[in-house]
Amino acid sequence: MAVETTNELSQDARILGFLAEGGEGFISGEALSNRLGLSRTAVWKHVESLRLKGYRIDAVPAKGYRLVGRPDRLSALEVHPLLATRAMGRVLHHHDSIGSTNATAFRLAQDGAPHGTVVVAEQQTAGKGRRGRAWVSPPGLNLYFSAILRPELSPQRAPELTLVAAVALAEALRESGADAAIKWPNDVQLGGLKVAGILTELSAEPERVHFVIVGVGVNLNAGPEHFPEELRDTATSVAQALGRPVARAAFTAALWTRLEAWLDTYLATGFDAVRTRWKALSSTLGQQVRVRTDRGDWEGFAEDIDPTGALMVRTAEGRVERVLAGDVEQVRPRAASRPQGRG
Repeated sequence: MAVETTNELSQDARILGFLAEGGEGFISGEALSNRLGLSRTAVWKHVESLRLKGYRIDAVPAKGYRLVGRPDRLSALEVHPLLATRAMGRVLHHHDSIGSTNATAFRLAQDGAPHGTVVVAEQQTAGKGRRGRAWVSPPGLNLYFSAILRPELSPQRAPELTLVAAVALAEALRESGADAAIKWPNDVQLGGLKVAGILTELSAEPERVHFVIVGVGVNLNAGPEHFPEELRDTATSVAQALGRPVARAAFTAALWTRLEAWLDTYLATGFDAVRTRWKALSSTLGQQVRVRTDRGDWEGFAEDIDPTGALMVRTAEGRVERVLAGDVEQVRPRAASRPQGRG
């Protein structure tokens, strides 16, 4: 299992930057040596290291080096040059394969990892979904990451962070050209099919949050063959929706930038702005839905989310039930008539 952290990549990143500046031309080993303050041998070793990571670099005697291809990876070398964040993703732990990004991020947070630290993986072998489900994580196709947040919040408000992340995720998908919508509480859909999910986990005392782990899985480039048979009718990917592959590093950087921006707004002004935007992006509100909970199933009309993010569902009898947890599925199309409330 390969792990790359930011400090280990600084010289490699500088070499890539210089080679990228050169475009299709060559940069001599002497020029790289002078600009980096390294020996020619050290430059060559870094170039070989980059080649092992999947970078295609031509080396021609008397001409130097030329960058001709980059791997489709989510390491700091690919993501950091595209980031526009202060903290989110600036400390980045990149894994070729990992059990669960959430589990790894939780351990790092317990050991004191700072706010904005992100664990990202090319593949998960034990990806975690809601309610103990697994998240299917084929290698090198999608985005699987967990961010460590250390907000000044009471534990009672921590569930609102799931909706913050959902807004950022839906907006990033829309920016990529996909018409994303949010299904309460933490799924994002394309055309009614699930394309992404969010799992938040909390460490807290009764009065304060120690940290929150926000785990996100996004199906970017997976094809139908990458989903288990039982999910092929309910899941999709951005590439399937758009008919073209997604540049994973660019999408990742855009998502982390939006996540930090929405988190800043939320912490500065409260939940109202997030709630308003969530409602505008929702595929659940205005729908006849079936609510599945540990206490049983029932149906109603999804009217709103309250100021804490709970779903407000009006039953056929006219009662408004506040739903805090469970699975919510649409049972009739948007044109369904709204039940009449009492009074």
